[in-house]
Amino acid sequence: MNCCELCGRCNVETTVHHLTPREMGGSFKPTALLCIPCHKQIHALYTNEELATRLDTISALKSDEKIHSFIKWIRKQPATKLVQTRKSNERKRRR
Repeated sequence: MNCCELCGRCNVETTVHHLTPREMGGSFKPTALLCIPCHKQIHALYTNEELATRLDTISALKSDEKIHSFIKWIRKQPATKLVQTRKSNERKRRR
């Protein structure tokens, strides 16, 4: 088990997040280890275009207002908590 680079929780199962989405040319660019809830939340809130152009670093993600409150909340949750993720209304309209 590792620590999530976004929320900072340790002893959580992590997944590899391509900071620049693979579809946008990020296959060989930097990655980050994120817990599953953080990883799912990122993809529920942002399009691949947003991730590739303005949110391609952990510090950019941490400072974005849309995910800031989620990070603040998830930090207080136990590593075993299952979190349900829903696509934001903003993302639903973009399709």
